[in-house]
Amino acid sequence: MPAPLSRQHPAACLLLLLIGCAAGGNAEYAVLPPDARIGAGDPARGAILSTAYGFGTPASVAGNPAEAARLAAQLEYLATEIPDGARWREFSPLAGLELRQARAEMRQALGIAPGAPPQAVIDALYAAAARLRVGDAAGAARALAVPGVFPAGEATLARLSALPTLPRSAHATALAEAELRRMDQNDHNGGGGGGGGGGGGGRGA
Repeated sequence: MPAPLSRQHPAACLLLLLIGCAAGGNAEYAVLPPDARIGAGDPARGAILSTAYGFGTPASVAGNPAEAARLAAQLEYLATEIPDGARWREFSPLAGLELRQARAEMRQALGIAPGAPPQAVIDALYAAAARLRVGDAAGAARALAVPGVFPAGEATLARLSALPTLPRSAHATALAEAELRRMDQNDHNGGGGGGGGGGGGGRGA
């Protein structure tokens, strides 16, 4: 009698278990704020492309806390949208798993509480980015002063200004971009379900 699969391929079984946990755990839900959608076309697709470039090119956000805050918020959003959103069902399950691990890396870098509600994180980061774009650092610090989410507004701003290289975030967002392009190609060839080609930022039915 052949040995059980768990004894033949323990690493493969562990991977399947992790994927199952990512897909079957408590679903999270978050949306991008209205100002994130202005001129963005499809904000979900825009977030995938933007984070893949930003985290893959750390120099593009060096010393730019407003852009770093926007990227962090988009990653937070993707970590809830991709694993559970119906329109991304053609993505490899690994994409959602990697994005959630990337979010943990990003939260640790910025000092965000591990159990913070995703929507609270997104809203605060976008509000801070908006204040920074008009030169209101004090207002940005106030936007980030959310008890139980950020350690302190000014401390978070300092971390955003010196965002370190985040290799897991770079890998996860690059994988999401590759999956998006693969899905687009399948749709173009008539072989996909068309889940990622439409507009809108929600997760669909």
